[in-house]
Parts: sequence; C-alpha cells; structure tokens
Amino acid sequence: MTTRIHSLDVPGARLHYEVRGAGPLLFVMGSPMDAAAFAPLADALAADHTVVTHDPRGISASTLDDPDQESTPELRADDVAALLDALGADSADVFGSSGGAVTGLALVERHPGRVRTLVAHEPPVLALLPDATDRHAETEEVIETFHREGQPAAWARFMANAGFDGDDGAPPLPGEPSLQDIANGARFFAHELRGTTHYVPDVAALTAGPARVVVGIGVASGGLVTHRTSTALAERLGTTPVEFPGDHGGFIGQAHQFADVLRDALSGRYT
Repeated sequence: MTTRIHSLDVPGARLHYEVRGAGPLLFVMGSPMDAAAFAPLADALAADHTVVTHDPRGISASTLDDPDQESTPELRADDVAALLDALGADSADVFGSSGGAVTGLALVERHPGRVRTLVAHEPPVLALLPDATDRHAETEEVIETFHREGQPAAWARFMANAGFDGDDGAPPLPGEPSLQDIANGARFFAHELRGTTHYVPDVAALTAGPARVVVGIGVASGGLVTHRTSTALAERLGTTPVEFPGDHGGFIGQAHQFADVLRDALSGRYT
C-alpha cells in the first residue's frame, strides 16, 4: 500500500498528513494519537476509500510555532477543515476516536457541510455525565500529578480514572517509551487533556445540519468512562450507538474487523 506523505502550513503550526488508497474521502483521526497509530486501520480501509490520517498539531511530526499553545477541539477542527481545503475537497466522511471524536464533533459544529458522516468513537465528553463535576476534578488531578510527579504517575492515574483497573483489559505498555512518545505525552497532559474533556457538544448544531452523526462504542468498553459518555451523547442525539470490536483502542488490534463495521456505519446500515 503506497502512502503519500504531505505537510501543510496552517496558522501557528505545520501539519503532517498521509493519504492512502482511492475512493470516497475518509478522514481517520485521534487526539493525541498520531497518524502512525491509525496506519493498520487506514490500510484496511484504503482498498475502497481515500484515507487521510494526520498528526494533530503539536503531536509527532506536526510542529507548533508556540510549543505552549493550548490544543482545543475547535482549533483541531479548523486544522481538519484546512486539510480538506488543501485536498480540494468540499466534504468528507470522518472517523474520530477518543479526542479525535471530539475534534470531529467540533468540525461538524464549526464547519457545516464539510462532513457527510461522522463516526464518533468513544468521545470523552465528560460534561454530559451527571457526575461531570467529579470527573472534571479527576482530570485536574491527573494534570497536577503530571506536573508534580511526571508521566508514569500521571498515566497510572489517567488509566485508573478511565476505567482500566489493570486487571480487565488495560493495554500493556509496548516496552520503553520513545523520546517522541514522551514528548507527545507531555503535550497531552499539559496542553490537550483539559480542553478535550471539557468540550460541550452543541446537540442542536449536531442535529440541524446535513451531517449524519453516528456514535460508536467498543463492545468490550463497558467498564470505561467513555462508554458512559458515548451512551449519553447518543441519547441526546436520539440515536442508537454502534458497537465496534474491542474496547477504546479496538482499531489497533482488530483493524480489519473494525474497518468492516466502520464501512457499515458509513453506509447508513445502522440508521
């Protein structure tokens, strides 16, 4: 599979993005997960889609003019709209996972008509939960832990808050983190986590425009906070969540099965 590598200058940043395959345009994105994390899924989809992945600003090969700039869903959505412009595309389908799903929600709201179908896989929209105040406080504790004790302690607290207790499916760490992993983690905790988890979806905007919004939940995500946030979002949209293989990161280990469900969701099979 040939991957075309590109870069794009946007206000305050230079974005790295990759294009695979041929067919209807599909953006696949995360936050803070970079393009490399979605490569298996992108490869599985590229037989019948033109798949675009990218590194969010400040992550991996996407550099910032100001390293201390806060990463917000609105800013990341504007970056995706700029990528659409660079590709000469009026619109695209979008799959976003976790923070990337929040970026997708902001894209639908801020740029009406640019998204045909958004599949929002487990967006951590904590504001929709009845215990949102407590959940936001936990997020602040994670950020404070990062600044006080460093990344290992912050990741441990983050994973526990997310619902991974270490005994029921928490993803194993793949050896020692690289320098880039460490830089991405620092960016996430210091400048991205708060903005993403505090995002409040505009349900009226999400349901008023031409975009179709599908909420995805991992079949094995029952114990995760993102299962609750996804269920809450689907309820407000008046839709039924679509179950995907695996848990929060099911697209990593089950890329082909995940791609099949995503194709069905994009086709409207689950509406």
